[in-house]
Amino acid sequence: MTAQRIAVLKDLLDFVGIDGERLNLVWVSSAEGPRFAEEITEFTEKIRALGPLDWRPRRAVRDSELRISDAAS
Repeated sequence: MTAQRIAVLKDLLDFVGIDGERLNLVWVSSAEGPRFAEEITEFTEKIRALGPLDWRPRRAVRDSELRISDAAS
């Protein structure tokens, strides 16, 4: 279930103009300290390689698109 949500969230990030690769999910046990450190180091390097977040929406979103009540009307 969580993996599905992450996949949807990555698509949503891509939709709004943020590279979905900036989101990562890794299952690590509390007993896996060295693995946790390795995963964080790798992800930090990946984010640095992507460069600064220069986010600009790909398209304008109208307020009416964000309101659920408008959709029900």
